[in-house]
Amino acid sequence: MTATANRSPGRRAVTDHGSIERAAFTLFEEQGFDETTMEQIAEAVGVGRRTLFRYFPSKNDIPWGQFDQSLRVFAAQLAAVPSDVPVADAVHRCVVAFNDFDEPSLPQHRTRMRLILGTPTLQAHSALRYAAWRGVIENYVAARLDVEPDGLMPRLAGHVSLALAVSSYEQWLREPHSDLTRILQLEMDALRSYLR
Repeated sequence: MTATANRSPGRRAVTDHGSIERAAFTLFEEQGFDETTMEQIAEAVGVGRRTLFRYFPSKNDIPWGQFDQSLRVFAAQLAAVPSDVPVADAVHRCVVAFNDFDEPSLPQHRTRMRLILGTPTLQAHSALRYAAWRGVIENYVAARLDVEPDGLMPRLAGHVSLALAVSSYEQWLREPHSDLTRILQLEMDALRSYLR
């Protein structure tokens, strides 16, 4: 839903995450991430600052999109894997699925990942996002192995999975015609030796 039919006179149209992201990424490409302000993004979308901050608490959150929602889906996918599937296979499948995007969305995803991985001022915020992503894997592996999430194997699985995913993205960004899923499949195969 991008607008309400029964608005009060003078009330601005309701927006959505996608509209905000599109406007923000246009500004990021034109001006650079650091030079773009939340005020400029709000103006480009046609909403007030307060509305913008309801969707994204900070400018640093915009490149990450609806990442928290994606993490909930990721955790649910892991939880849905039958218990007879080996842990390494479950993590492999779900990490690849988490990073699998349909063909039409790949150009925007490439732009998003180039911004996230290539903007120094985003790195501290990205570390928080990476920790949350690792936490999903750590909690899953801990539950499957019946150990604490901060135990050796869960933490190793989370950190190695993240390293492999980031490495896959870096390779994919360097090779414009490469297949992200294929690269990630190959790299995730390496994780198996850590979880057996």
